[in-house]
Amino acid sequence: MASLRSRLHEIIFEADTRAGKLFDVVLISAILASVTVVMLDSVESIHQKYQSILLSAEWFFTILFTIEYIARLLVVKLPFRYARSFFGVVDLLAILPSYLDLLFPGSHYLLVVRVLRVLRIFRVLKLVQYVREARYLRRALIASRRKITVFLFSVLTLVVILGSLIYVIEGGENGFTSIPRGIYWAIVTLTTVGYGDISPQTPLGQFVAALVMILGYSILAVPTGIISAEMTSALGQNLNTQACPACGAENHDDDARFCKYCGEAL
Repeated sequence: MASLRSRLHEIIFEADTRAGKLFDVVLISAILASVTVVMLDSVESIHQKYQSILLSAEWFFTILFTIEYIARLLVVKLPFRYARSFFGVVDLLAILPSYLDLLFPGSHYLLVVRVLRVLRIFRVLKLVQYVREARYLRRALIASRRKITVFLFSVLTLVVILGSLIYVIEGGENGFTSIPRGIYWAIVTLTTVGYGDISPQTPLGQFVAALVMILGYSILAVPTGIISAEMTSALGQNLNTQACPACGAENHDDDARFCKYCGEAL
């Protein structure tokens, strides 16, 4: 029994073996096919014409992903830890809406059910864990999270100041009826989106807007530089591709002997 469990863990969680790679390829194909079904079902003409076929396909993928989810919980030693992890939650979101359909019978619930069906798109998030390069990106994002947090706080402070300033300069007669609306304008302008639904009309306001636009280009480069530096650092390190047999966690250091999340021997 223990050997079977170990073998299944190797197939489901490891990507370095032939069986593990085959499992990943089949699963990725199923995920892409299921997301395609969801997108096609959102097209009204296709939904009306192929409703029964799409429904059958949806339940096929739901049962398939349910079996996979249960298998993942069974092969790890700490199933509740895996269930609370990011991909454990994604796995649950991938199958939950179909079963919620059964809890809302009756035509007057159809609109609610159709909204719940959109949650199935979360299946596409599961693709991330099967791409090796995504591990480098995840490590870079984790390493730069404090710098990014400080940067976002600085930007938030800046847009509050700019929003308040433009509110004082322009006033309600030019569309800046409140400080929150001024902050909205500052965010749109600073990020170089520029919807154009509200804009300064006075020369001083336009001068401030020009400065904010120029400032936006330099600000957008900051997080890119932070993450790029961490990506370079992450690419210079070897990642341990082994998943923890207890909780299913990955992204361990190359020389790790124990899981840094639960302490299980790798």
